[in-house]
Amino acid sequence: MLPAEIVKQVKRIQIETGRQVADVLAGAYLSVFRGRGMEFDEVRPYVPGDDIRSIDWNVTARVGAPFVKRYVEERELTVLLVVDVSASLEFGSGRRSKREAAAELSALIAFSAIENDDKIGLLLFHREEEEYIPPRNGQKHALRVIREVLARDRDARTAAPPAKGMLARLLRLRGGKARSALPRATNIGYAMELCRRVLPRRAVIFLVSDFLDENYLPALRSVHRRHDVVAVHVGDERERELAGAGLVALEDAETGATRLVDTGSATFRTAARAAAETRARALETDLRAAGIDLMRIEAGGSVVEPLVAFFRMRQRRLRR
Repeated sequence: MLPAEIVKQVKRIQIETGRQVADVLAGAYLSVFRGRGMEFDEVRPYVPGDDIRSIDWNVTARVGAPFVKRYVEERELTVLLVVDVSASLEFGSGRRSKREAAAELSALIAFSAIENDDKIGLLLFHREEEEYIPPRNGQKHALRVIREVLARDRDARTAAPPAKGMLARLLRLRGGKARSALPRATNIGYAMELCRRVLPRRAVIFLVSDFLDENYLPALRSVHRRHDVVAVHVGDERERELAGAGLVALEDAETGATRLVDTGSATFRTAARAAAETRARALETDLRAAGIDLMRIEAGGSVVEPLVAFFRMRQRRLRR
């Protein structure tokens, strides 16, 4: 049985996103994604006027008469939400966490797909597969997808070595305890390999993550060659701009590593801001080189506006 809090959140998202899908996203999703693909239907005898590029030479050679391939527009689209549920997504400096923002965006996309009779599926991942729901139609199925994004266990841990040296002494002095387990880390490459295996036909893949990972680009490029991958970066303002709070022990949510820093130092805050900007530019550069679209959402901001802006960008590109 789902906790009352999760049920309440699902109902709220259903009400909010239902109105937003109707008022803001109506037609945008349809014009961007539907009708872009063609699927093989049958072969038929060649008639004068047919494009010779559509001739099926294997059938022609076997039968002894020219035949052409016939294609029809894809009747439905398959959309897969690939959502990062690693420990770093629990961070949020405002009214919600990055994970909650990812869930709301996933709800918007799910309801947009269902409104257009498309299939929607879900893959939750961290360093391994957390949950996989195969793509299906229907509002009931979409609600299950949204519920699963919200209801993941936030306390899953794996073993980690005890704290040593200065960190251990600091924890003892502060009356704290070193963590006995590592948080879930991100493995985008593993998620992409799963996508490659479970999606036999072309699909639209929304990869929702904070991209705190390395060496995943080859796998991402490989999947994008067959599917339409859209990267959605989920961020928070405090990841780019630290507040001056004095001496603070910061913990890396992905690795469990802890470092004592002086956030009151302007030099440190400037260096942290520069490092965040460098990561952001590198992500944009890498995805652009791979031909993958990037959408950015903020934990503390609207998820509707970035999605609408993304749809409009795709519409403009289709008109060219």
